[in-house]
Amino acid sequence: MVNFKQEIANVIGKIINLDTKELESYIEIPKDVKNGDYAFPCFRLAKELKKAPMQIASEIKEKIEINNEIIEKVEVLGGYLNFYISKQLLTKDVLTQIETETYKKIKIGEGKNIVIDYSSPNIAKPFHIGHLRSTVIGGALYNIYQFLGYHITGVNHLGDYGTQFGKLIEGYKLWGEEYEIEKDPINELTKIYIRINQACKEDEDVLNRCRDNFKKLEEGDKYCTEIWEKFKNLSLKEFQKVYDLLGSHFDSWNGEAFYSDKMPEVIEILEKTGKIIESQGARIIDLEEQGINTPCIIEKSNGSTTYATRDLAAILYRARTYDYDKSIYLTSYEQVLHFKQVFEVAKLLGLDEKYIKGLTHISFGMVLLPTGKMSTREGNIIKLEELLEEAVQRAEKIIEEKSPDLENKKEVAKKVGIGAVIFNDLANSRIKDEIFDWNQILNFQGETGPYIQYTYVRTKSVLEKVGYLPKVEEIKIENLLDEYSQNVIKIIDSFQDTLVQVTKKDEPSILARYLIDLAKAFSSFYNENKIMTEEKEVQDARIYLTYSVSKILEIGARLLGMEMPDKM
Repeated sequence: MVNFKQEIANVIGKIINLDTKELESYIEIPKDVKNGDYAFPCFRLAKELKKAPMQIASEIKEKIEINNEIIEKVEVLGGYLNFYISKQLLTKDVLTQIETETYKKIKIGEGKNIVIDYSSPNIAKPFHIGHLRSTVIGGALYNIYQFLGYHITGVNHLGDYGTQFGKLIEGYKLWGEEYEIEKDPINELTKIYIRINQACKEDEDVLNRCRDNFKKLEEGDKYCTEIWEKFKNLSLKEFQKVYDLLGSHFDSWNGEAFYSDKMPEVIEILEKTGKIIESQGARIIDLEEQGINTPCIIEKSNGSTTYATRDLAAILYRARTYDYDKSIYLTSYEQVLHFKQVFEVAKLLGLDEKYIKGLTHISFGMVLLPTGKMSTREGNIIKLEELLEEAVQRAEKIIEEKSPDLENKKEVAKKVGIGAVIFNDLANSRIKDEIFDWNQILNFQGETGPYIQYTYVRTKSVLEKVGYLPKVEEIKIENLLDEYSQNVIKIIDSFQDTLVQVTKKDEPSILARYLIDLAKAFSSFYNENKIMTEEKEVQDARIYLTYSVSKILEIGARLLGMEMPDKM
């Protein structure tokens, strides 16, 4: 496999006295293929060289010794140096990568540990569409980091502790016999939760009893603990149904409650720093000097701990247990302040700098209803299990209309329906809010999951019809130098770079957009070039390129969490 970025960095490095590894990290792949295969932004050198980017680009170009076997030409555009790679070399390299499965052997993360904290639903509450984002974004990042050779630990940090359980316990005490909790646990517990919240609004004494229940739970009260464990076990059974549909898995299910016996150490460490102060009966750490106007509450006025205390205990535990290089927390942007506070206070825990630097909060936009934000308290939510089942049913209906004779229609519908939901969530920048719309999420036209699956099925159909796969060494490269073949080849070549960019920005939409681009490029290639032709040399070249597309689409989709059907 030729490292074209490295080759370009070496060429530039001979002209300017800078580390080639650093130069290589600056090199980009232009969005417009007309601007070359690789681009070097001279803006990065302007400050150091004390010259305008355009001038730097022109001066470097004048001194470049072009090796036509690798670089065909170099052009200056604005402050960029655009490099055009030898089509023959690039094509041969890409086909060899596919033959040797080099794209599966990327080990840039070897020896590095990543912890990803994702999904993390609240026990005894419905697993609704708002949890979809954390679950699928986290799952995609898990897969991609692992593919690149990192050692990954996926943590489902369950919301299984806190004042909400004091409320549920009180509601259960008051009205438990009125509800069929064993039969339909989540829905019945939700009804209790909505009802007890209303009671808390109307009566301060009820709210105080709820708070007292949680304090008892923290202290190990037998009755409260038994009810809490019942709620948790029933909830996990319900959650697993959704995880089975999405294909989600986790290495750890340690939720907030797991850290209940680990918080005293955190409080003891913080006390020794002298940073804990009393405020209105609570114990807090003031963060104004760090530019955070809201203090971090360590203990509430009634002595119970907080979400922040549990997160600090988790940081201490994960540093010691997983020796992480990066610890990712995936939540909605509503929790940005919380993690700023927690990461700042974590600096007081006496951990190595490596662990503090590795703390990373990855925020994402909310999933909203057309009427606004969802709320369990208000009861206006869309349950994720129902959404996924509806997606499968709609997919099955479309398949029935378009391909009534298709075998295994239910299995295909499951892959298409669930894939559509996953891809819809991952296709746009994670930070954007999504307004949930049935028509949009299950649109089977345009830049969607089903479009990628359909393109993959088309490649499989072509390969099945020809019935053979030519050997790479027998392929005549000159048969793949046309515009449409080259567009496909260039996109395949950027697969590894795309995955690296995903991890640099923790942004799976980069891979989702890549797969759309590859599917579109193949469709143009397919429409403009007859694959099955009387000229065997031409046919062999086009068959192998089709096979290459098939492999990358399948792997890319799997990394996003989608399954590919063989037929549609």
